[in-house]
Amino acid sequence: MIAGDIPFDPVRSGSRPLLPELPDALHWVNRRERPRLADWRGQVVLMVFWNGCSVSSSNLVGEMRRLEKKLPGAFVPVCVHTPRYASQQSDAAVLKAAHRNRLRAPVANDAEWLAWKQYTISAWPTTLLVDAHGRLAARLVGEGRSQEIEDAVMQLRDELQHADGAPPVRAPASSPDVRAEPVSPLAFPAHALATGDRLYVSDTGHHRILECSHDGRVLRQFGSGTPGNWDGQLAACGLQLPQGLAIDHDVLYVADAGNHAVRRIRLEAGEVETVLGAGRPAYANVEDQGGGLRAAVNAPHALAVDGDVLYVAASGQHQILRIDMRHQQVETIAGDGRSEVRDGIGGRSSLSQPMALALMPGQLLVADAGGNAIRRLRFTDLALTTLIGTSAWEPGNHDGAGRKARLAYPCGLAAEENRVYVADTCNDRLCVLDPYSGETATLQFDYPLHEPQGLSFAAGSLWVADRNDHAILRIDPERGTCERVPVDE
Repeated sequence: MIAGDIPFDPVRSGSRPLLPELPDALHWVNRRERPRLADWRGQVVLMVFWNGCSVSSSNLVGEMRRLEKKLPGAFVPVCVHTPRYASQQSDAAVLKAAHRNRLRAPVANDAEWLAWKQYTISAWPTTLLVDAHGRLAARLVGEGRSQEIEDAVMQLRDELQHADGAPPVRAPASSPDVRAEPVSPLAFPAHALATGDRLYVSDTGHHRILECSHDGRVLRQFGSGTPGNWDGQLAACGLQLPQGLAIDHDVLYVADAGNHAVRRIRLEAGEVETVLGAGRPAYANVEDQGGGLRAAVNAPHALAVDGDVLYVAASGQHQILRIDMRHQQVETIAGDGRSEVRDGIGGRSSLSQPMALALMPGQLLVADAGGNAIRRLRFTDLALTTLIGTSAWEPGNHDGAGRKARLAYPCGLAAEENRVYVADTCNDRLCVLDPYSGETATLQFDYPLHEPQGLSFAAGSLWVADRNDHAILRIDPERGTCERVPVDE
């Protein structure tokens, strides 16, 4: 049994503890009225504790959406967000995270961790199942529990239909979502990859990749614009929440995180095909699945390509994978699957949600977002070491070198000769890193950032996906100037 779990047991329904009412101090960021558990007596409630910087939380939210579609009206979904970083404490930040995860359910901001403590939650994500009498029927920790949740929901519904004296079904008191994200040409873009004359944008919230000129004029679209998972040509294919990009001549690779896949776009023909993935998240090493390209992978977020070799940051399984495109094989080259910051060789090391990659001679730099660190993977012996940062629970906002420097959920890297640019996402800043000394310094320019993510350097400029502002920025690091690229405007 997973630590913290209270398994569902239909036999012991009479001994379930009554769940305390939701704390009054919770802020409901997308509802006019404050929901109460008492309003949902007579219905099954599925309460998810999540965090906007947790890939496992995003996976679980996706499972919940699919279950809502499969079992319409079978349960009431409720989401409680607890912050990991200071930047996540405001209602506005939680609302952005809810929209980024396409949440329509009532979302509470538990900024003071009151509900977390009251319901003795120990990890993100955690699901509480509440029966029709307001009693705790199960507590399930982690993702990949959709079948257990579905089975429990159906049994709780069956209990309700056959029970004598069941409470009456009441309509939820909360009103529909009243704070929708403003409509814009881009929606939470995750990566801006520039070449000498092109700009490729992961328009994540619109489930598409845009090929643009440097001035933002859209030339082609890959992906239908709605979530899906099928191969095809140009807009006649399906992507879901695409993240990082990598390019090799006329081939563009896409980390298709929502589909747990790596996709390949043959730019000349506009053809989109699947390179790696089985359409479901992985809960086993690729080697245990045979090492072929049909192996499952969990939420890939970043890619780097070097000829016939493609590197994949498998964020949901905390590993770096290497794909031999010529021999159609994939292997794990760093990370044992545990979410930690631990140096070591190959599979005897640990990462925590790697979110960006940058190739340099003889090495691969990794933005280990969950560890608030930048890691270095040496190719000669697959030694993984920590360049800056300390641990998952020591974020900060400090320039310096090694353990003195502090980052908060870094999600972007771009190498340019002997320096590397870092998107320090939850500090709303960019840094310049010396990859040899480990010295970092904040990049100075007069423009506010809103959770910057994917970066690239081309044509003398740093290109930035400023995801929460739905914008692509072009920065001249030498002059300290910044301009917004009017993509599709």
